[in-house]
Amino acid sequence: MGRVTAPFGVKGWVKIYALTARLGNLLGYPVWWLGHDGDWREMQVAAAKVHGKTLVAQLTGIEDREAAVRLKGLEVAVPRSQLPGAAENEFYWADLIGLRVVNTEQHEFGRVVRVMQTGANDVLVVAGGNGNERETLIPFTAGAIRQVDLAAGVINVDWGKDY
Repeated sequence: MGRVTAPFGVKGWVKIYALTARLGNLLGYPVWWLGHDGDWREMQVAAAKVHGKTLVAQLTGIEDREAAVRLKGLEVAVPRSQLPGAAENEFYWADLIGLRVVNTEQHEFGRVVRVMQTGANDVLVVAGGNGNERETLIPFTAGAIRQVDLAAGVINVDWGKDY
């Protein structure tokens, strides 16, 4: 849902780059999980607010700039059970990771390895199809995405294999 980008001030506050639909969405969660690669720890949010185009937060136990610097680069997450359900035709990025991507000619591009946020729209990064390790970038737009079938584990796209 975000990433710690830098310390903010000298009292242990950190800047957070939010990966949420709205900048302030993380503010509603009193507990965040910080970490990466399976190494996560629970952190209480003592205070947090929108500051310009970023979030800033004070986490319990992080009381000075040195402690805040050690958090730089960690991902910010909240338990899935605390998130609201996705609306129809809306998906959490985490649900898209690992899905197979197949076009209308049954060409398999591979699996979604990550989702990128761009200024215009989100983009699926797909790799590993038909023995090819080359990444394919597919915009997550109504024009390119025909169907997302979470139960079947597949995304059907209207996207040429040579794009």
